[in-house]
Amino acid sequence: MLSKESPKEILEKYLEHFTEMSESEMNEVLTQIPVETYKKGTILLEQGEVPNKCYFVLSGCVRQYTVNASGKETTFNFYTEEQAVTIYNQHKPDKSSDYTLICLEDCVLVAGDLSEEQGMYEAYPELAAMTRQMMAQDFGAVQEDFAVFMSSTPEERYGLLLQKRPGLVNRVPQHQLASYLGITPESLSRIKKRFSQDGCNQ
Repeated sequence: MLSKESPKEILEKYLEHFTEMSESEMNEVLTQIPVETYKKGTILLEQGEVPNKCYFVLSGCVRQYTVNASGKETTFNFYTEEQAVTIYNQHKPDKSSDYTLICLEDCVLVAGDLSEEQGMYEAYPELAAMTRQMMAQDFGAVQEDFAVFMSSTPEERYGLLLQKRPGLVNRVPQHQLASYLGITPESLSRIKKRFSQDGCNQ
């Protein structure tokens, strides 16, 4: 379910999880953080481009996917409310992205300019510490999700998705959800039917 809080309230609540800034410092930081709106279908980053912005979802849904040489799309993640959109590309010599980012819904996002990132950290040291903590948490979650993905059955993956992100199932196209789970759309339909029959669905 989408949050009824304002974008500023969502961002402030999230920042409070990671930092102990005073109210005046928090308000000042919030005025410096750029918030942008994007229409459904907007491409935020093309595969092969060098990222120049970082994003945080206040409302909406962003899909992360890649296209191989034969044109097959594979979905790697869906970013929704209170999630940072993270592209790990620093290990690559050219710093290009292996993924495309696209808005699946109308989105309100924090859209930070990476070229101004260091200046923000120097002005607000608490923000730098908070960002490191956020990145460590995100990286840990990515590793955990990958480990679970590799050791689970398709039914277990779907069941875990219902537990952790129940609203996602009805927010994204089913063929993209199937790709994210590593199965075919037909298999997803069968799994959803079994869950529904067992009374395990939403």
